[in-house]
Amino acid sequence: MNYCFNLVNGSCPKVNIPLLRFSVMCFVMFVGIIVTIVGNLMVITSVAHFKELHSPTNFLILSLAITDFLLGLVVMPYSMIRSVTSCWYFGDLFCKLHSSLDMMFCTTSIFHLFFISLDRYYAVCHPLHYYRKITIPVIGVYLFISWSFPCVYSFSLVLSNVNMEGLEDKVHSLSCTGSCALLFNKHWSIITTLICFYIPGTMMIGIYIHIFSIARKQAKIMHGQPNYMESNTKSKNSLKIESKAAKTLSLIMGVFILCWLPFFIVTLIDPFLNFTTSDNIYNAVLWLGYFNSTLNPIIYALFYPWFQKSFGFILKGTIFKADSSSLHVLSK
Repeated sequence: MNYCFNLVNGSCPKVNIPLLRFSVMCFVMFVGIIVTIVGNLMVITSVAHFKELHSPTNFLILSLAITDFLLGLVVMPYSMIRSVTSCWYFGDLFCKLHSSLDMMFCTTSIFHLFFISLDRYYAVCHPLHYYRKITIPVIGVYLFISWSFPCVYSFSLVLSNVNMEGLEDKVHSLSCTGSCALLFNKHWSIITTLICFYIPGTMMIGIYIHIFSIARKQAKIMHGQPNYMESNTKSKNSLKIESKAAKTLSLIMGVFILCWLPFFIVTLIDPFLNFTTSDNIYNAVLWLGYFNSTLNPIIYALFYPWFQKSFGFILKGTIFKADSSSLHVLSK
């Protein structure tokens, strides 16, 4: 039998993966990491460079892209090595740091998406009050909460080991050299999944359902008043833009939920199943969640015309020769 560290007593056994499966896993994960890093870096560059993209919504998207970029840069590569080798080679201290950052970036992402849904709620449902209520200082508060709470919660939980109280026997059985597993007891699995996913996710679904309901009512009113529409073309176009943006952002939210839901289901029920979930299932749902950060910039490129133009400038190498006028009036 092979071990993670053949010359170290108490080393974890190393799982031998067939060459074909090993190659496929490496290829898929490596491509995912590269697309995550490059794609989100393009979003960051686009919003940072073009002043025309400096809107409250885009500042939230910028911060979300930074979160996804950091996940791809500092978390996913080490998770890839752990997944394909079944071993952790980077020590216990970095294991805790890696687990804390992993949990933090995931929670930060969904907090960003929650506040983006609030931003879209005011833009579509209360357009006359949007620019008065959603100001840059308000966005600053949203960003502070989105980063600070996940950071404090994740690092406090992981470093204190409170999530593993009552699991001493299980931890002892896994305490071989080369292991890095973040376990939650039944109590903390419920609390963590509620805070990090189920509560904000449910609230986002409710907000977007309300947004679409209001947008549909507004559209019916406008279609029923042709004279009003003719004299208020600007309002009509604004409503179309906001509704389209809400649909696109709800797609981003939907992709997030579909990507992360299997992981949080496993995280919630695994303690009640005495941690019998196989490593293969855990790795599959974990990387499905990671790939949410890969898909976000692809969604931007497909559904936002101004990001399409900006990405084109970046790929052509003319980004710093272009200015805001190059995007015309495509951005909101």
